[in-house]
Amino acid sequence: MDRETPMRELRHLVMPLLASACLAAPLAARAQNQQQVVEPGNEQVIVPQVDRRPVNVPKIPSNDFEFGLFGGTYSTQNFGANAVSGLRVGYHITEDYFVEAVYGQTKVTDESFRQILPGGVLSDDSQKLRYYNVSIGVNVLPGEIFWGRNTAKASAVYLIGGVGSTKFNDQRKQTFNVGMGVRLFLKDWMALQVDMRDHIFTLDLLGKRQNTQNLELTGGVTFFF
Repeated sequence: MDRETPMRELRHLVMPLLASACLAAPLAARAQNQQQVVEPGNEQVIVPQVDRRPVNVPKIPSNDFEFGLFGGTYSTQNFGANAVSGLRVGYHITEDYFVEAVYGQTKVTDESFRQILPGGVLSDDSQKLRYYNVSIGVNVLPGEIFWGRNTAKASAVYLIGGVGSTKFNDQRKQTFNVGMGVRLFLKDWMALQVDMRDHIFTLDLLGKRQNTQNLELTGGVTFFF
């Protein structure tokens, strides 16, 4: 037998084993690397070195408070209509509900009665009527009013009612008021307001105690802050 024959057979046996070992080593290393990536304990967290920039929060007004002036006409039952003026302050609790306090005054005359009754029915021919009330309102129809084709202004129709007091002819009478109005916003801080109310209180000037309906129609400007 040739001497190279055993060596050739040994080479044929050893070479496949060496090839298998060479292929197994990279696969094992790759599996170990994948295991290192998957295991949370071996993750490396990179912390960026970024300085926080100071941020100044803008002070945006809430515009929940309002102050307004108004003027119009006040019709005192049995005594006719006269000019009325006053002021209002309010606070908007939510977008739908608000509270409002109003003070107003007008002049009442009994000239028509003096033409029939000597001395009239009032202590003087002209008397001041003053009132104040606190009311709660609700916006029922918020929307927009269009001016022309390209301009729209926010608006709101509201219902309102409350209680207060009226001083007339040296008498103070508890007064209830109910009504409605329209608010048109020219700016976020300014609005035009039209208001119609009925002031209800009792009077005993003509020899009979009766509830009187005193209608008021006013317009004015309101500022929000």
